[in-house]
Amino acid sequence: MGFQSILVANRGEIAIRIMRAANDLGINAVAVYSKDDSQALHRTVADQAVALKGRGVPAYLNMDGIIEAAQESNCDAIHPGYGFLAENAAFARKCAENGIAFIGPDVEHLELFGDKGRARAAAANVDVPILKGIDRSVSLEEAQEFYASLDGKSGMMIKAVAGGGGRGTRAVTNEADIEDAYNRCRSEANIAFGSGELYVEEFLERARHIEVQILGDKSGNIVHLGERECSIQRRYQKIVEIAPAPNLSETLRANIIYAALSLAKSVNYTNLGTFEFLVSVKTAYEGDSFFFIETNARLQVEHTVTEAVTGVDIVQAQIQLSEGSSFTDIGLDGPNISAPRGFAIQTRINMETLMEDGTVKPSGGTLRSYEVPNGPGVRTDGFGYAGYTTSPSYDSLLAKVIVHSPSPKFESAVRRSLRALSEFRIEGISANIPFLTNVLNHPDFINWSVHTRWVDENVATLAKVDSSAGPKR
Repeated sequence: MGFQSILVANRGEIAIRIMRAANDLGINAVAVYSKDDSQALHRTVADQAVALKGRGVPAYLNMDGIIEAAQESNCDAIHPGYGFLAENAAFARKCAENGIAFIGPDVEHLELFGDKGRARAAAANVDVPILKGIDRSVSLEEAQEFYASLDGKSGMMIKAVAGGGGRGTRAVTNEADIEDAYNRCRSEANIAFGSGELYVEEFLERARHIEVQILGDKSGNIVHLGERECSIQRRYQKIVEIAPAPNLSETLRANIIYAALSLAKSVNYTNLGTFEFLVSVKTAYEGDSFFFIETNARLQVEHTVTEAVTGVDIVQAQIQLSEGSSFTDIGLDGPNISAPRGFAIQTRINMETLMEDGTVKPSGGTLRSYEVPNGPGVRTDGFGYAGYTTSPSYDSLLAKVIVHSPSPKFESAVRRSLRALSEFRIEGISANIPFLTNVLNHPDFINWSVHTRWVDENVATLAKVDSSAGPKR
């Protein structure tokens, strides 16, 4: 029997996205909101809204409070969205103990892939390539010893064991910087994930970030929905995402997807997951140099571009798989999964201004105007409205602009994305639209000769504000 009512344990654009998917399946959608989110749009989109105790992020991390809200509103399932409790195995276990379905991977998969060291080991067990590293939490002294073992041939990445989203991550290319980077990563990881444990791996200086969207049903079947390109990042946080990856050889694409499927099958993965890889820029067009870095056992911010090129509603698929449906039941058995059509680009509209020195100036306040772009092939997922006052307690993401062009030419999607950005009207707060426009107009982006550090290396140029800037034809 299917779900009757789903509580969405999140806020903002992703809460609204999940509520719409639930409603389209005939399922009641229940929102939760903190005291400082009483005017948030996700509250009014829902069929019912339950107030949480407290303000800010802690309200959405209160597991007992979320469970109580689900019980109070007679929900038989909880969708965690992304962030907050999305990859929290303890929360998934608590849901099960209270007879509530957790819409996401099984507890054992949350535990496995929530520990990045264990995830690396699992990949190595099935011969999926990984970078040289230590597959467990390390001390400062162990990090220093590992760096020395690289003999100056490459740098080192320090990463949070429980991390994601670029938080608690630093690249070190100078031995003298290790202690400071280690301490900063530990502090960030403690704040973001409640754990300061860190691991280390070799630093691949020129790399592309390619990820594969995986789905698993409860019968042990695994399918993929192609790959995404996420190399446009600022300090390891994604800004622009694309599906499929431009300028990637078919051999390399097939090898990466095969590696993702192999790892997923080896652990009998269930529900939705994103398997992420780094690809050496030197071989991205003809070689096979790629390395597994992590699996995100949840819905991704950038799931939208995969939906655009495949026509699959990924959030609905998540819900239906949690209900026990098979791939055949939901039309995702092999023959019914079509190849990606054209290109899709997602740009993240953040409430911030990027300065020419690479620092970010946060923005906030009351939106005087909020008019989203539209037209053929344009979708906007957001939570703003005229009169809404933003909160500094949360992430800076305000909206996502997703465009799709059925053309096999990447530049067609780029032009559509630039047009959409030029139509977005936001007044009352500052947003990063000028920066995104500069990124998409840059010849390196159009020709796709970029890597994960490209933004950081070109930030002075990309941060320049030109009032006459717009789509270049």
